[in-house]
Amino acid sequence: MTRHPPVKSSVRDLAVLGGAPSFAEPLYVGRPNVGDRNQFLKRLTDMLDRRWLTNDGPMLKEFEQRVATLLGVRHCVAVTNGTVALELTIRALELHGEVIIPAFTFVATAHALQWHGITPVFCDIDPTTHTLDPRAVEAAVTPQTTGIIGVHVWGHPCDIGALTAIAHRHSLRLLFDAAHAFGCSYQGEMIGRFGDAEVLSFHATKFFNTFEGGAVVSNDDDLATRLRLMRNFGFAGYDQVVSVGINGKMTEVAAAMGLTNLESLDRFITTNQRHYEQYRRLLAGVPGIVPVAYDAGERCNYQYIVIQVDEAHAGLSRDELMEVLWAENVHARRYFYPGVHKMAPYLSHGVSLPQTDRICVQVLSLPTGTAVQSANIETICQIIRLAVAHADHVRTAVQARHRRAPTG
Repeated sequence: MTRHPPVKSSVRDLAVLGGAPSFAEPLYVGRPNVGDRNQFLKRLTDMLDRRWLTNDGPMLKEFEQRVATLLGVRHCVAVTNGTVALELTIRALELHGEVIIPAFTFVATAHALQWHGITPVFCDIDPTTHTLDPRAVEAAVTPQTTGIIGVHVWGHPCDIGALTAIAHRHSLRLLFDAAHAFGCSYQGEMIGRFGDAEVLSFHATKFFNTFEGGAVVSNDDDLATRLRLMRNFGFAGYDQVVSVGINGKMTEVAAAMGLTNLESLDRFITTNQRHYEQYRRLLAGVPGIVPVAYDAGERCNYQYIVIQVDEAHAGLSRDELMEVLWAENVHARRYFYPGVHKMAPYLSHGVSLPQTDRICVQVLSLPTGTAVQSANIETICQIIRLAVAHADHVRTAVQARHRRAPTG
């Protein structure tokens, strides 16, 4: 029998003011989705019986083919994780000098460039989609620029048309970091078909996972050939090394998980969409709380429930609201804070990105996925409504907690 959290009718019921937490165990953002366990265990048994655990096994090949078919691309090159996928593609595209990227992204996007001695040039974002602003990209192009990496955020695609036009105009390579956008579309076409290549992440925290993994998808035959060589030490055959490479191969057990979760993909997305619609309905009208919306005319994975907290209207900052939720054992997450341009390895770049800075202190991601129940969402929204309705009282309590916190 499911135990429902107690109803909080008074501000004093909030845990941040001394009430009991709504949840006995933490409720996380990005708790892994898992497909049919029996089907996965059957694949695992088959793998062990074959004693083929890695090195382009039959499950890997089937997984790559299914992903390529789903996205409508000629090639899917599966690798150990999304960061390796980025690094391999950056090298295969022979990027150098400067590459334009958003600072509103996971730090791996910049690290993958810096690791190869390439300078990431940070650009500002569109305030609605949270993706690269094409006008800022155009202004950032210099003679040293060799490429653009657009990042699809929350499943929102970049302005692919505008970025493609810029890349063509300046003879630049165009790569998309599609870690958030597996199963999403742009103008009716599946993400994965655009630019020179698109990079996917299948990390455990993504709505679709292979435990840990990633892939490069592309319609470029020569690029796919280079990537397959590079992910396997440059081997073109037994004892025949024809290029420099690394060990970036996806294992059979990861591919088995991927095949199993592909069979549940529609269920995962349907659950995410139902949660998204419930959050939007229950948070409608809460001052200063604006859920990030998705385009109903496009395919979307709905894997992120993101709200923007407007402190002036909510009476609470994003971080104060996050502290309220954490006290209730709701581990909401601020994403990409404080922006890659403000992280230690990149501070010397000294760029001004006003939209990025604003969004970085507003966005908060809430729990969703198959591990979250409808009753959990009702409770989370109730907490948010109560906190905003009594913002002055809550802010005073949060500040008092900070004064009591040990220092040094």
